[in-house]
Amino acid sequence: MLQNMVKKIKREEGFTLVELLIVVAIIAILAAIAIPQFSKYRMRSYKSEIDSDTKNAYTAAQAYLTDNAVAQITTIDQLIAGGYQRSQGVTFVNADMDIGSGNIELSSLSLNQAQKHNISKVEFNGKFDFVNSPQ
Repeated sequence: MLQNMVKKIKREEGFTLVELLIVVAIIAILAAIAIPQFSKYRMRSYKSEIDSDTKNAYTAAQAYLTDNAVAQITTIDQLIAGGYQRSQGVTFVNADMDIGSGNIELSSLSLNQAQKHNISKVEFNGKFDFVNSPQ
């Protein structure tokens, strides 16, 4: 009986080199498909983040200007006073908005080819115009 167990242990085999190469090739193919898709998802998330922040900045500007009708928004501190909370990675570029018209411009760093920026701008002239020019 002990001899039979020793024979069984000696007969166990591992994976062959061909089997291992096939598994590595399959993993490489899946990675080649997944990595570009992941990059596209990240780019979409940056665009969504800056779009959301721009709309929130516009809403905060309207709230601030409702409370301070003679004011003009030119700084991020005024937006913060109106309730704006900046997302991480989004920076304030400029603003020039009063109760009747103006614009707010934000920028978000996107991790594509050469660290380009997404720029998002909201314009107000009696009606809400949203301009977004992601790169």
